[in-house]
Amino acid sequence: MKKLFSTRTSDSAFTIGTLLLRLTGGILMIPHGFDKLAHFSEKSGKFMDPFGTGTTVALALVVFAEFFCSAFLIMGLFTRLASIPLIVTMLVALFKAHGGQFFGDGQTAALFLGIYLAVLLLGPGKVSLDRFLGK
Repeated sequence: MKKLFSTRTSDSAFTIGTLLLRLTGGILMIPHGFDKLAHFSEKSGKFMDPFGTGTTVALALVVFAEFFCSAFLIMGLFTRLASIPLIVTMLVALFKAHGGQFFGDGQTAALFLGIYLAVLLLGPGKVSLDRFLGK
């Protein structure tokens, strides 16, 4: 019980915490990306185009972030680099699609954004392919 209220951290707690952040952010985002990938042709013509690249390119970038970068997060491979497209995607989702409503429609995007920012700052942790490969 004493450890529960301690303000000290340990290496194992940091390792487990970074793993949980990576797995949570990756596993919960994969279905969003897979749905867009599976229905790409249906969604491409009517997808939001926030950067003026065209709806098909915008959708392809979101699929890359939500599906493939999430898979990289789960594996802990190129972790910091993979978190950047996810951060950009969540910023667009939060501020363009949901009008910056942190406590309304954009709450999920804001939560994902927080996870991906934390992963960017903390890195992959010890339980990752990045550590195994020495990145």
